[in-house]
Amino acid sequence: MSEETYRPLPSYLTIRDSQIEGLGLFAKENIEKEKKIGISHIFWFAGSNGLMRTPLGGFINHSDTPNCEIRGKYKKYLHTLFDIKAGEELTVKYTLYKV
Repeated sequence: MSEETYRPLPSYLTIRDSQIEGLGLFAKENIEKEKKIGISHIFWFAGSNGLMRTPLGGFINHSDTPNCEIRGKYKKYLHTLFDIKAGEELTVKYTLYKV
């Protein structure tokens, strides 16, 4: 598979049942700190808040002590904040949506 081929999730991630809520995003192998994982959201002005989630962004759960964060302006990328161990759930602190 070429580097330009779109994959909904990188090969080192999977989706499975979460103890936080519903389904979550989990590491299948260790992931290093400050890794840019992929696009989680893009601006899509037709949406209620202008954002459209990708499969990556659709399964990441909230935590008050997250191990990842979403960065960017029009394309929002998921980045790790710490080293993540295989089997660990990736989480972010939700800041993109009005509650």
